[in-house]
Amino acid sequence: MSAFPRKRTIHLLSTILAGALAPCWSLAAHAEEASPNADDALPEITVTAERRAESSQKVPLAIQSIDGEALARTGYTSVTDLQYTMPGVQYDPTQGAAFQIRGVGSTSFDFSNAKSVSVVVDDVVMDGQRANGLTGLVDIARVDVLMGPQGTLFGKNATSGVIAVTTTKPQIGEWSLRGSASFGEHDERILNSTVNVPLGPIAALRVSGFDQAFDGFGRNVTLNRKVGSQHEYGGRARLYLEPSDSFNLTVSGDYAYHWDSSVRTPVSGQPAEVTAILNELGVYPGPRSADTADSSFGEITTEEWGASLRANAKIGDHDLTSITAYRVTGYDNSTPASLTPYDRYAYIPFNLGQLDTDKFSQEIHLASPTGGFVEYLVGAFYNRLHARQTQLQWSTGGQPLYNAAGTPLPTLIALTGAIGEDGNASLFDAVNETMAAFGQLKFNFTPRLSLALGARYTHDNNSQSLDYVTINPVSVAGYTPNFVASSAAPAFDFGRVKGDNFSFRIAPQYQLADNVMVYASYSTGYKPAGIAFVGNKYAPYADETVKAWEAGIKSEWFGRRLRFNLDAFRSDFKDFQATILTQIPDGSGGLINATVIGNAGGLRTQGIEGSLVVQPMRGLQLSGAVTYTDAKFTDYVYNATTNYTGTRLTNSPEWSGTASIDYDHEFGSGMGLRAHADYAYRSEYWTVVGQPAYSNVPGYGLVNGRVSVTLPNSRVEVGVYARNLFDKYFSTGWQQYGVLGLLHYTSPNARRTVGGFVNFDF
Repeated sequence: MSAFPRKRTIHLLSTILAGALAPCWSLAAHAEEASPNADDALPEITVTAERRAESSQKVPLAIQSIDGEALARTGYTSVTDLQYTMPGVQYDPTQGAAFQIRGVGSTSFDFSNAKSVSVVVDDVVMDGQRANGLTGLVDIARVDVLMGPQGTLFGKNATSGVIAVTTTKPQIGEWSLRGSASFGEHDERILNSTVNVPLGPIAALRVSGFDQAFDGFGRNVTLNRKVGSQHEYGGRARLYLEPSDSFNLTVSGDYAYHWDSSVRTPVSGQPAEVTAILNELGVYPGPRSADTADSSFGEITTEEWGASLRANAKIGDHDLTSITAYRVTGYDNSTPASLTPYDRYAYIPFNLGQLDTDKFSQEIHLASPTGGFVEYLVGAFYNRLHARQTQLQWSTGGQPLYNAAGTPLPTLIALTGAIGEDGNASLFDAVNETMAAFGQLKFNFTPRLSLALGARYTHDNNSQSLDYVTINPVSVAGYTPNFVASSAAPAFDFGRVKGDNFSFRIAPQYQLADNVMVYASYSTGYKPAGIAFVGNKYAPYADETVKAWEAGIKSEWFGRRLRFNLDAFRSDFKDFQATILTQIPDGSGGLINATVIGNAGGLRTQGIEGSLVVQPMRGLQLSGAVTYTDAKFTDYVYNATTNYTGTRLTNSPEWSGTASIDYDHEFGSGMGLRAHADYAYRSEYWTVVGQPAYSNVPGYGLVNGRVSVTLPNSRVEVGVYARNLFDKYFSTGWQQYGVLGLLHYTSPNARRTVGGFVNFDF
């Protein structure tokens, strides 16, 4: 990028921000005059973004937050649905699945690739591949999204941001029982309950459980089963002990199960014979169809569990915190790709994977007292993630798996084998190991002016190997065929990369008034290199670095009845770890797309984020947020014929926004009325690198609402709800899959769901 456009962009962002700040200088005095009434003022948002409990309005960092009650009112039940509650956050369900913040995030099937966005639950990093670490949004205290590079105060480095989920802490001396039951269209059920049990004067136990499910909106006509169904259940237990004012301990454990049949289905471009078969069976491919006729049922099952121990001790006037965690995830996928009954046509009738991951992490940090001239926090972090995946892909090359007499094809193509190697399946074994030291110094020069200096040193040691194993075909295919491989073995079957990095952050802030703060920051970030194997090719990739600028204002007005925050940001990435579809042999003379990860020379994301919350009267709250994101590759020449420079990042809308209204009123009779409505919008985006036309998702908006009543002298709430009230349809991902043509993924949120619910709280 030339110097002139860069300066022009920075000048534009600075002008917009300065324009927003100008009136604040004259109004700052008025912000100090009004003192909030507890009933009329907006509730204060307390976060731990800097590893201390403090008001979000005092933290020099762009943060989007939603508390547990507000999250429950939206009706969303999955952590991936957070993308509809916070502009600037997206989730890509394809190519390994991952979050994106400000348009940036890597999705990859590679097991040594670190996530650009870290999901952190109760200070434990959930970095297992194919898992988000949180299934079922039950008993959530709040969710905070920290925008931009994070690492100087968090154990795990993240180049795009952190989604920090905090569950409700057990309460000593308090008995409570709360729960909810919702039932709606498509056989939807959402059940959850939480109990808090005091255990004497120094301890408490809090246990939560959930079960939620719905039927799919597509149909497998061959098997007469619904496509897109889902079932989840699980629970969490937290034991809190506080034997003294200077020491407390939290022991946590959780388990979650997830199953879904959300598989890719045909849209267009299928061979004429396949289209004819599908039409004959009542399947008509198209962008609004989720039907298929495959002889095998596509499904994904995930199980994960974990335990953590958090200890806090007062050492003089300092706070010492230790967080120890161990987690295990099992991920099984069966995603056949034939589209028709196997005796008519088949392509890849057997596509099975079994992934097992386990991780251990240890974090320790020491925090100084606050209020002095110098405040500091220092810490150390260790993380070891081990992933082991067995993957088999057996193809017929486009021939029917069975002939008219029912005789199976004698030879299958082992796409996961290698020429000259024994075995019909691939075995990947990856270990990602991280050690880091981090810290922050904060200088309080005056009661209004302060400067934070953060730093992090990281050492990474990542490795991956590829081996070939034999899976008994009888248990998979029902018979014993011969196997031929489609490609040669890799030049290297093992690789290791090590890396060291020093990242830092500089963040001055100035308090214009008690309720008006301006800040700026410059930070750097890093994501380690890795080893990938794509189509049996050994493909290592380099580390990724980022330089990020941010400036903003956080303010509250009129006795804290109005909260307005605005920030401008820019991040320049070097050697961004980008995902692309590349073609590999399918064993029958054709090619099939496979996901490969490599380095894009340059990437830039810049934009504006703003939020406004108003409480004009007691019981009524209006809120809105909007994000403008310009995220493009500034240097990405993939090969001699493929240049992606100037194209937008995948799943990165230029505009996104949310708006909501909440009303809560109690009548003289004691009966209460509660109403909620919210709207989420995102402009058009593309789901494949290079912005091919077929991957375009037009802009859309989703409206949710609920109305309920509370009975007099009762803690029971009864109501009705609607998600996607106007039945807006959209696809979440597109894929060109060899001779099978264009396929797509659909979302349960892309249809209207109406139902009723009962909540209780005793």
